Amino acid sequence: MTVFWFLTVALTCGVAALLTLALVRGRRDTGPAEAFDLKVYRDQLAEIDRDAARGVIAPEDAERLRTEVSRRILAADSRVQEGKDVSQVRRGGMVFPAVLTLALLGGGIGLYWQLGAPGYGDLGLERRKEMARDARESRPSQAEAEAEIARAGPAPLLEEPPAEYLALVKRLRGAVQERPDDLQGQTLLAGSEAALGNYVAASEAQAQVVSLRGEGATARDYADLADMRILAAGGYVSPEAEDALNAALSRDPANGVARYYYGLMMAQTGRPDAAFRLWQDLLRDSTATDPWIVPLRAQIEDMAMRAGVDYQLPPLVDAPGPSAADIDAAGEMSEADRQEMIRGMVARLSNRLATEGGPPEDWARLIGAHSVLGDTAQARAILQNAEEVFVGNAAALETIRAAARSAGMLP
Repeated sequence: MTVFWFLTVALTCGVAALLTLALVRGRRDTGPAEAFDLKVYRDQLAEIDRDAARGVIAPEDAERLRTEVSRRILAADSRVQEGKDVSQVRRGGMVFPAVLTLALLGGGIGLYWQLGAPGYGDLGLERRKEMARDARESRPSQAEAEAEIARAGPAPLLEEPPAEYLALVKRLRGAVQERPDDLQGQTLLAGSEAALGNYVAASEAQAQVVSLRGEGATARDYADLADMRILAAGGYVSPEAEDALNAALSRDPANGVARYYYGLMMAQTGRPDAAFRLWQDLLRDSTATDPWIVPLRAQIEDMAMRAGVDYQLPPLVDAPGPSAADIDAAGEMSEADRQEMIRGMVARLSNRLATEGGPPEDWARLIGAHSVLGDTAQARAILQNAEEVFVGNAAALETIRAAARSAGMLP
């Protein structure tokens, strides 16, 4: 910090010195206007004498002019003597540079004290990444987070559940306690406890579901487990929740719930840049009806700002494009109207995929729609584009190629 303050003061004084030098050099030391007049009048007297000697003017005219100019010289000299001394003007002119230097020093230090971080060293990119890794490795466990939430007391329910439902859940708890290896019972209990806001109990039941299914546990099973653990911790992604997210993503890299929460975890551990990239990709691959869309859209602009990215949230598109039902419904229209309607819907879907992207199902729908319209060349171009977009994503490519096969474009 000593070096920082030394450099700050030195730079401020240097800037003030340059400004002062500019002010000093910019001031012309010509004295008051009367002093300049005296010089002019004396030159006029000499000129009159020269003209009189050459006979340009008559002697009586020369004498009259000398008298007039002499009178002006006396008046100007009187005003100079009554005026302010030039040295005083110079001393007064140095006050502004001094005030400027103090203002730069005082104002700069004051602004840094209010907006800066006195006492903290520089935080380079690698240092920030190291701090994020430390925060991630040392963050509280699931049990610690749940204990903290428990001390705050249970959150009130928005609506009191019916007594009959509470009685059924109570009976279900008793049945599961007697038969803990009942997979169906544990599955029902996890959903019921979550519906009642008992997320700790719900996560315990869901953990039992995952344990009972063993190797057959799906990405959704693990994503539900992570979801319940995060809700039990008040929105905090614990190491145990991260383990469930990793298990879900290893089984299905496109799982939206796991991708959303993984981005949230990165934000909580000091990596808004990674969180924004994850969320931006997820938003591009999602539809308006996906359950994570609302919280994702509510937070992604703030995450972009924290990541230092200039980002504008794209508009929400409710209608992804023409479905098979839409095309069938057009059967009652005239041929011209039907073609016009389908082409309009196809154009909207095509524009959205070109500007915002979308899930593989939308690309498959667009391929099928162009096939119905007879635009085989356009359908093949979209297929090629989709294969470039989803390169490396086997599940997405299979969805898209299935649509191409149905359209007779692939064997």
